[in-house]
Amino acid sequence: MADEILLDKKDGIATVTFNQPERHNPISYGGWREIQRLAAALAADAAVRVVIFAGAGDKAFSAGADIKDFELHRSDEAAARRYAAAIDGALDAVERMPQPTICRIHGFCVGGGCEFSTATDIRIAADNSRFGVPAARLSVLVGYGEMRRLTNLVGPGATAYLLLSGRLIDAQEALRIGLATQVVLLEELGPYTDQLAAEMAGLAPLTQQYSKQILQVIRRNPELRDLTPAEEDLPFAAAESEDFREGCHAFLERRPPRFTGR
Repeated sequence: MADEILLDKKDGIATVTFNQPERHNPISYGGWREIQRLAAALAADAAVRVVIFAGAGDKAFSAGADIKDFELHRSDEAAARRYAAAIDGALDAVERMPQPTICRIHGFCVGGGCEFSTATDIRIAADNSRFGVPAARLSVLVGYGEMRRLTNLVGPGATAYLLLSGRLIDAQEALRIGLATQVVLLEELGPYTDQLAAEMAGLAPLTQQYSKQILQVIRRNPELRDLTPAEEDLPFAAAESEDFREGCHAFLERRPPRFTGR
């Protein structure tokens, strides 16, 4: 498993890389469980300010769930439920991470790889990227969590098209429907993503964390009805923080702020 998924940390940025390039970086059952473990560990690491997810090689971000696993881990309904729980655990853990998360996408981003990308905050795609969820080509179903994330991004119409047609779409179409956040030239993908991550790593981590939580509340409850006391308090969660005072002082003193996450 250590070779299937790699982790590198430098200057406040963690990079998680799917590392089976000869097979288009599929994610095995054990891989989903490892993603959940890594996401939880990185979420608790105060030194990590931004997390990038990437695929090794030059062919794919990820071709999705490893079909070689299906005979063992999806052979009947009980096994399929356990497999779905592993996927849900991984994607939920990524979605809950307090740090901003970025997918660096090139080549194929399909099936479980595409579903994974929807659990991250930002998806930077190279112009050679291809997206899709061809579940109907395998006679498998997408779970509620994956469907929710995809629909939140692209709407029910585009979700229906992707799922029911089984077709792949190119990077520009993904950008048009909201599945990709930004599209850049393939040769610019690494530098662009690295620069974005570096800029974000210098921003206020409490603001990023609470902004993500507020956004999740809005997605769950767009009319903001019957908010819990904790949800009501979220917009004010950083009001008495050291970082708030540092941000104000730095602005007035015309210097870069030094945020600590406190």
